[in-house]
Amino acid sequence: MSSAAEQEAVRGGQSALNGERQAPAGVNGHRRSPGTPRAPVWPGAPTPLGARYRVGPDGVAGTNFALWAGGAEAVEVCLFDERGAETRCPLTELTHEIWHGFVPGVQPGQRYGFRVHGRWDPWTGARWNPAKLLLDPYARAVDGAPGNDYGALPAEVYGHVRDWPQQHVADTVRDDRDSAPFVPKGVVVHDDHTEDEWMDDRRPKTPWADSVIYELHVRGFTKLHPGIPEELRGTYAGLAHPAAIDHLVRLGVTAVELLPVHQFAHEDHLLRRDLRNYWGYNSIGYFAPHAGYSASGTAGQQVGEFKRMVRALHAAGIEVILDVVYNHTAEASELGPTLSLRGIDNRGYYRLQSDARRYADYTGCGNTLHVVQPNVLRLITDSLRYWVTEMGVDGFRFDLAAALARSMHDVDMLSPFLAVIAQDPVLRRVKLIAEPWDVGSGGYQVGAFPPLWTEWNDRYRDAVRDFWRGALPDVRDLGYRLSGSSDLYAWGGRRPYASVNFITAHDGFTLRDLVSYERKHNEANGEGNRDGTHDNRSWNCGAEGETDDARIRALRRRQLRNLVTTLLLSTGVPMLVAGDELGRTQGGNNNAYCQDNATSWLDWTMLDDPDWRPLFELTSRLIGLRHTHPVLRRRAFFSGRRQGADGLRDLAWFTPLGAEMTEHDWYAPAATLGLYLSGRDIPGRDARGAKVTDDSFLAVLHAADRPASWVLPGAPWAETYELVVDTSREDQATAPGTVHRGGETVTVPARSVLLLRVRE
Repeated sequence: MSSAAEQEAVRGGQSALNGERQAPAGVNGHRRSPGTPRAPVWPGAPTPLGARYRVGPDGVAGTNFALWAGGAEAVEVCLFDERGAETRCPLTELTHEIWHGFVPGVQPGQRYGFRVHGRWDPWTGARWNPAKLLLDPYARAVDGAPGNDYGALPAEVYGHVRDWPQQHVADTVRDDRDSAPFVPKGVVVHDDHTEDEWMDDRRPKTPWADSVIYELHVRGFTKLHPGIPEELRGTYAGLAHPAAIDHLVRLGVTAVELLPVHQFAHEDHLLRRDLRNYWGYNSIGYFAPHAGYSASGTAGQQVGEFKRMVRALHAAGIEVILDVVYNHTAEASELGPTLSLRGIDNRGYYRLQSDARRYADYTGCGNTLHVVQPNVLRLITDSLRYWVTEMGVDGFRFDLAAALARSMHDVDMLSPFLAVIAQDPVLRRVKLIAEPWDVGSGGYQVGAFPPLWTEWNDRYRDAVRDFWRGALPDVRDLGYRLSGSSDLYAWGGRRPYASVNFITAHDGFTLRDLVSYERKHNEANGEGNRDGTHDNRSWNCGAEGETDDARIRALRRRQLRNLVTTLLLSTGVPMLVAGDELGRTQGGNNNAYCQDNATSWLDWTMLDDPDWRPLFELTSRLIGLRHTHPVLRRRAFFSGRRQGADGLRDLAWFTPLGAEMTEHDWYAPAATLGLYLSGRDIPGRDARGAKVTDDSFLAVLHAADRPASWVLPGAPWAETYELVVDTSREDQATAPGTVHRGGETVTVPARSVLLLRVRE
């Protein structure tokens, strides 16, 4: 069949599918099931979008439904009872491409979806198909998940005939089977925000410079915790439990960064392998807390449970940051399921190629949201404001943020998305973290985001990993990373806390695996170990994986102490990954996105293991040092200039001879670096306008496999030093308190960090 003939056949529609007779014509000539009941619909209002329960005209209670569906020919809201019986309500009012209507009597808890009618012409990007029930993009709660219990997404959830024999045109042949029994439904929620709801809530409002972020997964953090009641494990209520919060408080973190909690869906290829999308980077509902993490129910109860979790964390002084995925959705490429946006207005919601049948993919996930489209931008910003104002969250980490910053094609730091965020009175006041890259051309944008934004700094990650595995050619890059990455962020009024410093994240090796594996071991993912990065910058300390060799095991624990200490002494905002403080392992899996099992869940027995308990105690102690000493969490970049009569610098770098580093020293191969942090004159003032001063510190980082002799800098830098941290020791309780004189030669143990406080 020629291309023109193929297009004509599809545009004409399929009169039959697998021998099934076509249903009678419905709205605007489109098919609907005969005998489907209808309900009365009043005109209602075009705003707000979504389903909003309210008291309507004449004091009648009901729900107003409003859906932006540019280009659609008709829209029906479909109501479902507990047995799944459907009642259709045509929305006949159209205002500025928004279809709307008020349905009297519809109460909170009502399950619903939309059917959107229009042309089926994939070659021009038109993919309307009223046989597919669509999730409301503004649904506050979601009940159910795509698919069934048979290990794969059913063919009915696809807008096209998935198993069409001519595979090269499969996505162009419309599937007319009803998807309603197999797709999630929105739930009407009584979500009007009231001041009383949050009267007892006190947002911590931790300044960026004082923040310590802890990236965690709601389910994985709580699933095995022995102090959390079994029925609450894996849920928002579990994270709100005192046993969970107690660990966060003892550790000392100021914010949790939750892996995606927007409603998400599982990919077909995972379901076929009896796996699930564990991380959740496959969003389908930007207003709804993921129902799978609810202990109290999925008929709207998940909303209240999430709010209670936020309030409990706030009461403990802990902020809540959401990892959000606005760059793509779970509908994937043109071969993916039709669950929501694709069937509402494919051309409006998604970036399409010049061949409008195909999607522009800057995300590696099959599609990219068309953020420059005003109504798509409205969807995203409405969602963000909702999570701040009504759900109480304190900030966001934007997955693949460069994709959101693209204007037509290129990344543009004056893009509509960034411009709207910068002027929004709600969003510009919360914490904004960019993952400053995507997979498209020109997508790597570390250091390029404007003021207000902080960024995941992968150059910090790479430099620190390379230093401790002995792979840095010199220490120039490490010097920048330890001192706040001024080469990346000292412009436009940005500060050192623009850099979110991390060594590990959910994506990649855990900290323990970083020192235990040199190769990824992702066989359990079922992709032939092809998934996940090959560039791990790891060192296994002499054996691949777990070993009984006591020497190697001790070295690995020392390396973990070195990495944690480096992270928490560096200028910038440190980010820890849940479980790294316990020595959590994923068995060498560096892409555990589909491992909803013990591979990813925290093993809390390690907290009492004598091998791993000291790592938790060291991590907590170092965080405490940051909180106590402003010199370790500076709000301004170091100048490096000599100050005062004695000529001390606010930041000075030293060689093992006790002399300041020269230009030549920066370019020479080195496995040792000393940095002096002066607390004498810290820029800025405290809340009462007083000058900020602090102790001064000398940190020595030594990555070589042999001890080194170090001359401690004498006057004017220090008369005496007190040892605070020595990572060569398993038990840090025996390290602090040792006193050394300036000019004294000390031995720095192999592969260790020494932190010394200057004594006046």
